[in-house]
Amino acid sequence: MFCPRARPAQGHGSLVLAAPLCHNQSMATAAENGLAHFIEHMVFKGTERRSAEAIAREMDSVGGMLDAFTSKEQICFNAKILDEHLPIAFDVIADLILRPKFDDEDVKKERQVVLEEIKMDLDNPEYMLHEIFTSGFWPDHPLGRPILGTPDTVKKFNRDGLRTRFQNWFAPDQLVITAAGNVKHEQVLELVQEEFGHLQPAGPTEKHDAPPTAAPIHLETKRDLEQVHLCLGVPSVPLGHEDRFAIALLNNLLGGGMSSRLFQNIREKQGLAYAVFSELTPYSDAGMLTVYAGTAKETVGQVIDLTIQEFHALKELPVTEEELRRSKNHLKGSLMLSLESTSSRMSNLARQELYFGRFFSLDEILVSIEAVTREEMQALAQKYFRPEQIAVTVLGPLNGFTLERSRLAC
Repeated sequence: MFCPRARPAQGHGSLVLAAPLCHNQSMATAAENGLAHFIEHMVFKGTERRSAEAIAREMDSVGGMLDAFTSKEQICFNAKILDEHLPIAFDVIADLILRPKFDDEDVKKERQVVLEEIKMDLDNPEYMLHEIFTSGFWPDHPLGRPILGTPDTVKKFNRDGLRTRFQNWFAPDQLVITAAGNVKHEQVLELVQEEFGHLQPAGPTEKHDAPPTAAPIHLETKRDLEQVHLCLGVPSVPLGHEDRFAIALLNNLLGGGMSSRLFQNIREKQGLAYAVFSELTPYSDAGMLTVYAGTAKETVGQVIDLTIQEFHALKELPVTEEELRRSKNHLKGSLMLSLESTSSRMSNLARQELYFGRFFSLDEILVSIEAVTREEMQALAQKYFRPEQIAVTVLGPLNGFTLERSRLAC
């Protein structure tokens, strides 16, 4: 069953075609780690109707932008074009989804491209830090594996494996199509029916349990770095959980902006880090809240202690009314500003359809944010900021630094 959504607005048109892949399906086995991302690359290498050059040339000829990304649970293909060129963009994206060639020679070439992409990311210490952290936080589970895969898995990808998974994932009951901008719902429905109406559903996806989390302390020496990079994290709520607004406000207050507690204390008052922040990473049935900081090797322990102190403070006392108001205004303002582009509206429509099966209006979301209380935020801090649940990864020139679990007591 398709779930098309079109929202009219003035200006240009944006279109997204997203294939939502639940994580037990998108990377069903460890050997297939990175396969979804590899498919995303391969569809641009050519289809039955277009060569790779023709795909690029057709979008360039109308001034459009064609893009794609793979996350832990989704593959997304999207285009941004003038409203008058919507049929052209839709035809190109539909061609990518329905008729990729997966040529053997192209598979061989793209393996090397992805291997270089993996090397590039491993040269980024912040990326490497979070990959190490995530693999320890969700051990032996697809959520803990890298989106790009590993050199060992990528080297073994072949045409038959790509095509088998592709046919399972890119089926009408696995697809969501959304559009935003100066487009009409009926026009999108007509385009969808013409291109996708003949497809047969793949059937219900396999049920899976929420992945358990672990809380390792991982210290890894990398002497060629100038800074020590650290990540502390705890479990959090899934994307659709009823506490999602309260945890978003808690994260905002902790390290979500320049007025947050971590930024003001660790950077502004103590001068221990240039970059320090917290962020939420929610999925369909799991989530995590992480704190990142980059600091000198002499001060890494102090930054960890200050972070744990903030965890403790949020557990001990409700946030002040002034902090709550500031966090609510910041979250609401950020949300409204993020929806000013057609691309953001397009992605928001797809995300809501994928995770909720319905559209929440901006007014509904703002009311939900406003309803969060100080006590709800404190209760979440008490539930998740517990020493036995805190995972830590530290990467860099450690200079003999050690970390015991007792130091994480909060």
